[in-house]
Amino acid sequence: MKFGKRIKEQIQESLPEWRDKFLRYKELKNLISSPAPSESVFIGLLNDEIDKFNAFFVEQEEDFIIHHKELQYRIQRLVEKCGHNDDIRIEEIGEVRKDIVNFHGEMVLLVNYSNINYTGLAKILKKYDKRRGGKLRSPFIQKVLRQPFFKTDLVSRLVREWETTMDAMFSPPSDSPSSLADAEEHERSTVAAAGEGIFRNTVAALLTMREMRRVSSTHSAFSLPPLNLSDSDLSLRSIHIPSPIPIPY
Repeated sequence: MKFGKRIKEQIQESLPEWRDKFLRYKELKNLISSPAPSESVFIGLLNDEIDKFNAFFVEQEEDFIIHHKELQYRIQRLVEKCGHNDDIRIEEIGEVRKDIVNFHGEMVLLVNYSNINYTGLAKILKKYDKRRGGKLRSPFIQKVLRQPFFKTDLVSRLVREWETTMDAMFSPPSDSPSSLADAEEHERSTVAAAGEGIFRNTVAALLTMREMRRVSSTHSAFSLPPLNLSDSDLSLRSIHIPSPIPIPY
């Protein structure tokens, strides 16, 4: 799939309020195809895009840290109620489950946001160098690698932590007999908890990251490293389904 189509699809699969935060890939590509701008003007446009990525990414990351603590507190309250044999409404458990799945999904979407914008920058720079016969891509990408939006270690760690929590919140008790029916019920409960489409968006993002990171004939020093689904923190298996499934918005 051509990257222009891929990023367009990803923008549509993202949350509505995120859609103007992505790389303006088509505009930049069209700009290069016309009489090419000077290098200083082109760099200025890319720097504006990077500033946009950084501002959005850092804001989301900060919100995630706050939400992480709030969810931990809510789960602890549920545990304490169970320990004191207090009445717990089924709706209360359902609300916490839904928030956990949605929170995990938003974090996966943010990692994908970082990946796809980085890849878009690398491709635009390659097109510019090819047209101008320059060597702008390598030094500019070295700068990109130091940007906040590219550094996803914290978000990826939170994803891993909440995948563990999801397993605990949705899995049957350890003393229950394990069966295919249990696994299917696990999957249904995860999907049902997500609601309103973010589960579908998460699946699309994970599949895109797998496709973008896999080793291919086009792999280069500017490509993202391969995504190893057998042991990745961002594995499709973390949401217990093998492929996208239709979930209505």
